[in-house]
Amino acid sequence: MRTSSQSEVMSELERLWAITVEVWNTSFLGVSVGHGISAVLILLLGLSLRSAIASWIIASLRRLAKKTETLMDDAVVDALAGPLKLVPVIIALFFSLNTLQAGAAENSLFIGDGENIIRTLITIAIFWALHNAVDPVMHLFKGLQNTLTPLMLDWLNKALKIIFIIVGVAAILELWGISVGPIIAGLGLFGVAVGLGAQDLFKNLIAGLLILTEKRFLPGDWIKVDGVVEGTVEEVNFRSTLVRRFDKGPVYVPNAKLADNAVINFSRMTHRRTYWIIGVRYDTSVEQLQQIRDQVLDYVLSHPEYAHPPEVSTFMRVDKFSDSSIDFMLYCFTKTTNWGEWLRLKEDLAFKIKEIVEGAGTDFAFPSTSVYLEQGAEVFNPPTVKAE
Repeated sequence: MRTSSQSEVMSELERLWAITVEVWNTSFLGVSVGHGISAVLILLLGLSLRSAIASWIIASLRRLAKKTETLMDDAVVDALAGPLKLVPVIIALFFSLNTLQAGAAENSLFIGDGENIIRTLITIAIFWALHNAVDPVMHLFKGLQNTLTPLMLDWLNKALKIIFIIVGVAAILELWGISVGPIIAGLGLFGVAVGLGAQDLFKNLIAGLLILTEKRFLPGDWIKVDGVVEGTVEEVNFRSTLVRRFDKGPVYVPNAKLADNAVINFSRMTHRRTYWIIGVRYDTSVEQLQQIRDQVLDYVLSHPEYAHPPEVSTFMRVDKFSDSSIDFMLYCFTKTTNWGEWLRLKEDLAFKIKEIVEGAGTDFAFPSTSVYLEQGAEVFNPPTVKAE
């Protein structure tokens, strides 16, 4: 009896050991616990050394880049710093997945998909690097700014980044057996439906392209669109343009409004105009009028900060007889287009004109009404009212 009892105990212990071995070999998502722990340790080691390895790679590349005269390769290395930090993670994950596959059962999740995970991370690293490298590479096209304008180069920069993102996503989908063709076809039909309801979006996009090609304005330009906005252009985006008003309020203007309406670009003025009507009293003599005209015109034509004919038209003439004044028309241009400088010159001109008019022995006119009584006319005197 004792022997039979011992035999049953041994049998149960062997069955327990078999269960333990089975659990050990399969409980880690179909992988043995030992291989699972080893894989986790490898991955943790790679993550902990990621910064050190990436810094070493980046430092080595920077040393090579400094040996060249151009600064573009230095900028490329800086742009690739982020994607390069993914390299140690890919290496650690590769060895970690190999360890898992070595101890995986046939129905394990890690059989077959491990390489796809690595391929996906490599694809992400490549297209991430291409996306980040767009900015430094675009510096090569700085010589084309006069032809394409900085704004068009900025749009090209954004378009290339979007293309790399789209192609990268498509490549990852193809890796996992998801066909991109049907998705694109479906998006085409969806795009037609959306396009019917998003005509304004495409209209503004086309208007933005027209603004770029016509070079109407650039960031930093002072523009005015009657009834729409006046201020400084900050950004020209695909759908709208950000204009900062002079009270510092941002205005997001749809590109279509800037393409369809007349835009005044004050930043491209060659000169700033001063156009004044100056009225003097009617008792001013002809000699005084001529003196005022000649002295004001001489001041403008001899001033170094005013543009002179034939570059611009300059006039100081008696223009008309108004109701209460004889009017001069002053028409001249300053060389500066800076608003503050122009205000200073206008102020100096106003002081000089007042000095000239007073020096001629006359004065400025103001609205007035004169009443004349004919000789012998009967004068009406209202009756007096006696106080009671």
